[in-house]
Amino acid sequence: MNAAKRLEIFRRLHEDNPEPKTELAYSTPFELLIAVILSAQATDVGVNKATAKLYPVANTPEAILALGVDGLSEYIKTIGLYNSKAKNVIETCRILVEQHGSQVPETREALEALPGVGRKTANVVLNTAFRQLTMAVDTHIFRVSNRTGIAPGKNVVEVEKKLLKFVPRDFLLDAHHWLILHGRYVCQARKPRCGSCRIEDLCEYKQKTSDD
Repeated sequence: MNAAKRLEIFRRLHEDNPEPKTELAYSTPFELLIAVILSAQATDVGVNKATAKLYPVANTPEAILALGVDGLSEYIKTIGLYNSKAKNVIETCRILVEQHGSQVPETREALEALPGVGRKTANVVLNTAFRQLTMAVDTHIFRVSNRTGIAPGKNVVEVEKKLLKFVPRDFLLDAHHWLILHGRYVCQARKPRCGSCRIEDLCEYKQKTSDD
């Protein structure tokens, strides 16, 4: 895919949604961090239902730490893998209190040192909470990047690096949100909704299926 096509793709995505946002509910970087940890193999809707009950009671590292694993589990037991997630969140809160003055760190290295935080989670927090030029590649973004031809790659790190290189810089800050929403609602895994896609004429997947 050439640079002109990529520019037009992101121009249209921006035109349709000038200020894209994560669908996770949060009001502080800490709330976002916990929500993203909880969202692994879970839906944003499910996480939001749990945090809507949790955050009014405990939305700081100290408050969640005070709940303990068992107390926290009661709030998040509707989320998959809640036992291991509760342990990771409690330990993360302990590290934040003891090593970071109860603040969410703003570097990838410090974030990835937290239990339950991998590269994708760190990138989401850096991009969404701290507005850094990072690219969190989840299953939706990996699929859209490969299927459309925007940034094909064999693994998530390869796709991440290509997106950082190929996405026009003016659109890079919000590209994560545009791509994840496009994958979630339009370029779906089993049956992409090509007929209602704004970038159908620019997509290499559509061109391949047309050629076939």
